[in-house]
Amino acid sequence: MVKNFQEVLEKAKSQETKKIAVAVAQDKPVLEAIRDAKEQGIAEAILVGDKEKIGIVASEIGMDLTGFEIVHEENPVKAALKAVELVSTGKADMLMKGLIDTANFLRAVLNKEVGLRTGKLMSHVAVFEIPKLDRLIFLTDAAFNMYPELKDKIDIVKNSVTVAQAVGIEIPKVAPVCAVEVVNPSMQATIDASILSKMSDRGQIKGCLIDGPLALDNALSIEAAAHKGVNGSVAGRADILLMPNIEAGNIMYKTLTYTTECRSGALLVGTSAPVVLTSRNDSHETKMNAIALAALVANKLKGNK
Repeated sequence: MVKNFQEVLEKAKSQETKKIAVAVAQDKPVLEAIRDAKEQGIAEAILVGDKEKIGIVASEIGMDLTGFEIVHEENPVKAALKAVELVSTGKADMLMKGLIDTANFLRAVLNKEVGLRTGKLMSHVAVFEIPKLDRLIFLTDAAFNMYPELKDKIDIVKNSVTVAQAVGIEIPKVAPVCAVEVVNPSMQATIDASILSKMSDRGQIKGCLIDGPLALDNALSIEAAAHKGVNGSVAGRADILLMPNIEAGNIMYKTLTYTTECRSGALLVGTSAPVVLTSRNDSHETKMNAIALAALVANKLKGNK
């Protein structure tokens, strides 16, 4: 089982090289990540954007554009649509956001004619390598779905399972995280968690084990679970943390990012191809990790092993 991002990168390098379409590619941190992904054999790229500006940025970072396909489009909105179309028509395996605001980028992703809609709920999956833990942690949803209802949480779980399985976790353990580890009729998140667990028991949600509600401590720590008398195959061993809402998810995401020595990468999934939706605050390493994750998910979606 893959336990850290070095192993994620190695796994991505070992498979067939994927192609990523970059929307509005004239962005220095993005081009640096794309350059290194190509050098490491993780992904080739089609750069969509202003050709002259791409060339200027590439020159600034010492990037040789030989071997990169460049699609010239000065208008950022049209460039995003073109990048999305390259993915939806199979000319690229995954999509990456460049120098364009998130709203216009997502409008392109959701475009009815050339977009990456599947009819499923889209969701954000962040993957963390945390020094104290012996495994990768998949956190969802910290950025996209605000107040998911039960039916939404089912899709969010399925999306995160796709990512976890692509990384190499055959049967990921899912903890619906709540403030307490018992069902409280006054706390909707605990009711949702108990229903998800029963659905998992009955095989209605396949490819994973779900048990909850679990508080964060007894989802991650075997010792904490034992101390509270919480049993089960997920308690203390969770791979996927299903957060109750965007506040909880976003706060945890940023707490891990800014207060721990963790490594991370994140994707938008539930689309027909993985989407690398990085922030300008993301480090070069985080962008590389996200590209590697996208390559693994793209491989899984194509039915490869």
